[in-house]
Amino acid sequence: MKSGHIVASFDDDLSELNQMLAQLGGLAETQFANAIDALERRDNRNIDAIVQGDKQLDELEYELNERALEIIALRSPVAADLRRVVVTLKVAGILERIGDYAKNMAKRSRVIIEHENSKSENVSVARMAALVQQMLNQVLDAYASNDSDLAMDVWDRDTEVDRMHTSLFREMLARMSENPEQVSASSHLLFIAKNIERIGDHTTGIAEQIFFLANGQFPDDERPKADKSSVSGLDQI
Repeated sequence: MKSGHIVASFDDDLSELNQMLAQLGGLAETQFANAIDALERRDNRNIDAIVQGDKQLDELEYELNERALEIIALRSPVAADLRRVVVTLKVAGILERIGDYAKNMAKRSRVIIEHENSKSENVSVARMAALVQQMLNQVLDAYASNDSDLAMDVWDRDTEVDRMHTSLFREMLARMSENPEQVSASSHLLFIAKNIERIGDHTTGIAEQIFFLANGQFPDDERPKADKSSVSGLDQI
């Protein structure tokens, strides 16, 4: 970022926030990837590490919040500068929430792994997870490069995530009806799928913040929501 402020150290403050947010984003990505890997490999050895990693993510978000509030108090930023600090705070909160979903996925994967004889199919879950992982990676790149066009590409793709989740939801309900012995593991897989869908939603939330940062307003068009599968309490973690 080129220095354009009377107080040159304010640029250093913004750079520090960006570095902290990049670290937070990288940790959220790693947590999500590790949670998916634990499920796909049926390997619970990393689950405790994922739970501990969430504590690190929480601590980093807290530190970022404290630093951002300190900058606001000391520098009294206005206009675009204030917008950047506020957006950084909002994106940090979203990334912390993504970490929460990843932790919940890991905990539910442990139950599925312990019921390995259920042979719960998770190909559709893996496919949806791969798409959301790609979206998260791209939206973090978009934030780092101030690329609102790339952010909107990510925003548009969430409709596909919703469609995949709706299809998976129906598939899993049918499977549980036909195979009652798989209800326990399949139920946890449904919750994992919902966690992934919610991470997709939060990823589009980051995209909206990037658009706001670049344009001073949020996207005009209401993105169509294809996911009609949610039931009461399913996205509680």
